[in-house]
Amino acid sequence: MALIINHNMMAMSATHNLDTAYDNLSKATNQLSSGLRINNAADDAAGLAIRELMRSDIATMNQGMRNANDAVSMIQTADGAMQVIDEKLIRMKELAEQAATGTYSSTQRIIIDSEYQAMASEITRIANATDFNGIYLLNGNLSSPNFNGNTLNSTGKLKIHFGTGNASSSDYYYIQIGCVTASALGLGLGASGGSTSEAQFAAGYTSVGSGAFNSFAIQYGNTPANVQNQFSPTQTMNEYDNENGTEYIIGKDTSGQLHALSYNTSDSSFIKDQNLSLTGNVSGKSISTQALAEQALGQIQNAIVSKDKIRASLGALENRLANTITNLQIQSQNLQAAESQISDVDVATEMTEFVRSQILTQAATAMLTQANSLPKMALQLIQGG
Repeated sequence: MALIINHNMMAMSATHNLDTAYDNLSKATNQLSSGLRINNAADDAAGLAIRELMRSDIATMNQGMRNANDAVSMIQTADGAMQVIDEKLIRMKELAEQAATGTYSSTQRIIIDSEYQAMASEITRIANATDFNGIYLLNGNLSSPNFNGNTLNSTGKLKIHFGTGNASSSDYYYIQIGCVTASALGLGLGASGGSTSEAQFAAGYTSVGSGAFNSFAIQYGNTPANVQNQFSPTQTMNEYDNENGTEYIIGKDTSGQLHALSYNTSDSSFIKDQNLSLTGNVSGKSISTQALAEQALGQIQNAIVSKDKIRASLGALENRLANTITNLQIQSQNLQAAESQISDVDVATEMTEFVRSQILTQAATAMLTQANSLPKMALQLIQGG
């Protein structure tokens, strides 16, 4: 090679090698300091795209696990409330058994029935008060098979979402919880039953004034004010029917006998029967008589079975959610392992590359220094030694 001064080809070659070694050293330093093989798209464009998709799925799965855990907490809240309702139902059956025996008087059965009705009222209160994050669980709001998309005070089944997509077979399912108020279980005077026709009320009954009802103890439920005003404000009454402008209420007199009372809004007259025999199913509504107590035993048993079916369904859902959480954990771990293979740096390999690049950088720097000094040889020739 000729000795020239316009172009220092050796220095240019050393500079190129130095730039390459320095870039590799910089890349190795960046990867080792971050722990990632891919720090920007230039490192691996395809790998970056795959990694980001995996990261989004991992984050979504982790949130899905939290969603499923929230659903487990909600189910446990509902199940805990129904465990308390269990105790009330057992006590009601115990009271019905007590009232069914012949060794108690009518007055004593009325006292027993008062606790029975209190237990029914407490069951309804628990069912109406049990909520999770403002979602009422046991009052029937979640019993409908139709999902309306509004989980707050929803009147339909509750959607639990845990997957990364929106496929019903793999990403979500619904939770339905039946109503467990006393009336829904067919217990207490608030429970619905058979109807009594207007003709049955009117036939042979005597129209009387409010004064004839001073000893008439109407209990439980609500009734229009124009009827309730005839009694003490502390008493409540149960609306029985509503036909053709006539309000019907039902209650017990001081001897415990069931009676019906109607109030005609057109002429303000009262009609009361002397011994009401209700049609339809009255089992479980009251244990104020021995016959009613005997009927209540079967209805309470049915109520316990109905409640247990709801609890069993919730228990199965809780187990299903637990399995879902386990499956999501495994998927998330495996996906993180796959993402790590793409994204994370192999420290041993990269450290070897770092040392190699460091040595090459130092060598290239030294050779560039030497190459830059070579043109001086031409100057020496020009100066004549």
